Parts: sequence; structure tokens; C-alpha cells
Amino acid sequence: MNKILVGEVVSTKMTKTVVVAVERKFQHPTYKKVIVRHRKFKAHCDQFKLEVGDKVKIKETRPFSKETHFLVVEKLGA
Repeated sequence: MNKILVGEVVSTKMTKTVVVAVERKFQHPTYKKVIVRHRKFKAHCDQFKLEVGDKVKIKETRPFSKETHFLVVEKLGA
């Protein structure tokens, strides 16, 4: 099963590749505080005109390059 993640575009400086920051929230098991963690993924994008700050949905797929293992599926908004 492929992973589908929602994140925000943080860089568009590469050709046909964008960097997407995905945020996840979880509760600390002992202290019950909500913790926010970020992770950046490189995603292949040749169909959409994306800008920094756009929300996108990315899907895990075959490797496009050494570090690019995701594909931009749809643009959700700015």
C-alpha cells in the first residue's frame, strides 16, 4: 500500500522536483502534551505550477532519482 501524505511546498528551486514539508502531531505517552514533528520529502512534479506555500497531496511511488520517491498527486490550495 502506498503512503499518501499532505504537506506544504517549501522549495521549488529544482526542475520538476519540489520539497514538501509534512507535519504530524501526536501526544506524548507520559506527559500528554501534543508534539509537532516535521519531515521534508522531495516529490516529482511536472503537471502542476506550484509556488512556495501551496498545500499538496503526495504519494509514494517508484524512485525518480536518488532522493525523489514521491509524486505530487494534486494541489489542494495556497
